[in-house]
Amino acid sequence: MIVPIVMAGGSGSRLWPLSRETMPKQFIPLLEGGLSTFQATLLRLADPTFDTPIVITNNEFRFIAAEQMLACGIRGEIVLEPERRDSAAAIAVGAIVARQRDPEAVCVALASDHVVTDVEAFREDCKRAARLAATSLIMTLGIKPTHPSTAYGYLAPGEALAEAGASRLTRFVEKPKLEIAEAYVADGYLWNSGNFLFAVSTMLSELARHAPKVLEAAEAAVEKAGRDLDFLRLDPESFAQATPISIDYAVMERTEFAGMLAASFDWSDVGSWDSIHAIKPQDDDGNVLEGPAVALDTRRSLIRSEEMLTTVVGLDDVVVVSTRDAVLVASMAAAGQVKALVDQMKAAGRPEASEHLRIYRPWGWYQRIDIGGRFQVKRIHVKEGGQLSLQKHFHRAEHWVVVHGTAEVTLDGTIRVVHENESIYLPIGCTHRLKNPGRIGLELIEVQVGSYTGEDDIVRLEDIYARR
Repeated sequence: MIVPIVMAGGSGSRLWPLSRETMPKQFIPLLEGGLSTFQATLLRLADPTFDTPIVITNNEFRFIAAEQMLACGIRGEIVLEPERRDSAAAIAVGAIVARQRDPEAVCVALASDHVVTDVEAFREDCKRAARLAATSLIMTLGIKPTHPSTAYGYLAPGEALAEAGASRLTRFVEKPKLEIAEAYVADGYLWNSGNFLFAVSTMLSELARHAPKVLEAAEAAVEKAGRDLDFLRLDPESFAQATPISIDYAVMERTEFAGMLAASFDWSDVGSWDSIHAIKPQDDDGNVLEGPAVALDTRRSLIRSEEMLTTVVGLDDVVVVSTRDAVLVASMAAAGQVKALVDQMKAAGRPEASEHLRIYRPWGWYQRIDIGGRFQVKRIHVKEGGQLSLQKHFHRAEHWVVVHGTAEVTLDGTIRVVHENESIYLPIGCTHRLKNPGRIGLELIEVQVGSYTGEDDIVRLEDIYARR
């Protein structure tokens, strides 16, 4: 079986304001049926062709990844990166973990934020590429270009290989300028999909040759890794020594063992709002309308709103995305510049660039409603069976009002059950815990009052999720 390495640690800033560092695009339900691209990737691998996946993700996303895997019935190994060091380090770690299963394993390394609708074609292409990977080639799945694009790397085919549509890879070129991209398309180059198949021995050998610091850091990080609940937590000091470099630059542009297979499946990296528009069902005017959105005399546009009614009149080829705390308006042609906009906002210290109003935790989520000089109001949702840590605060008192479900509150060692339309007061310095003992979600309104209401005024005394 092919061992999948699923990379799910990116921040996805090109789809801001929907995707942000606290909840990136691979975990957002963008697809039909409320699936995230991470879940769709895992379900694509739910086939006898593939072994259980190795998921490489950021420490901050560990519970989101675990919960989404559970929701779609997928079991696998979740490996936690202490920090982002790009795809070469992630693939190195995945290959080392796969080698522990089988020294002769063949792996497929996948990004978790791509969309493939023809699942059977994807699986068949992986089988064909895996047969070639077993002969010591590092195979890339290439996509036939639909237009000259500066957003993708390009693959130049060379000598034909045994599988139909497969060839040696003579050039691996990163994102070119438009006039060069036009020449590449005319010469039969393919887009780089970012899907790679390789024998672990070949990949680790090429990493040792071309990116030894990355491999040394990955080996040490796995060797010194520790178990934390169901996660494999890489050693932070060792992993930090890995050079931050993509697998494209580290290996694929340098190796003598590169091959490519022209993919027979459709593919999108949903890397910008115009690509989201392209994969979504459109109305007769070419518009994609999602959420409370209305358009008049508008064509070829994407309008998406989370809650607030959003309307567009008399505009063509635009992107309008409305969330609870931010609105993006852009021309479709400039959709690729959203990342630069996010970088500009980060430099200006805008928290909206990175943080959602709704923050996800292993027990559920909370969302800020209002904040002032000495107070903060939050809406808190605790999933069935979830519980917060046993904790205390030094600078604030809290009032909890239950609006849905039933709360089990521990206050200085005493347990009290709080029902809908009931409240409880938690004085400064008290030891307390919130739990949902019911079979439906628990929602409450929390009012914090005190000299400081920051998230770092939490002293955790006990925590079932092993958070510090």
